[in-house]
Amino acid sequence: MSESLVVCDVAEDLVEKLRKFRFRKETNNAAIIMKIDKDKQLVVLDEEHEGISPDELKDELPERQPRYPSYAAGVWYYSLLEAVQNVQSWTSPF
Repeated sequence: MSESLVVCDVAEDLVEKLRKFRFRKETNNAAIIMKIDKDKQLVVLDEEHEGISPDELKDELPERQPRYPSYAAGVWYYSLLEAVQNVQSWTSPF
């Protein structure tokens, strides 16, 4: 039987924050950025963002230091809603 190798644990407060983040009801874009604390071997919260686009999030991430984003996109909801409204208001030329 193989054993699993644990490289890092996840901070307890971060686990709860991610659980709430996953089931959030808000319709805006949001992101949680995590990093690894090498000394404690622990995944910890680095930053939180509300109302951030994917491009803005990309610019927020450092180029030389690994970060692990979790992103909730309300944009998809709005894009779908807009598409449905456009189809409903569109009249056929035939």
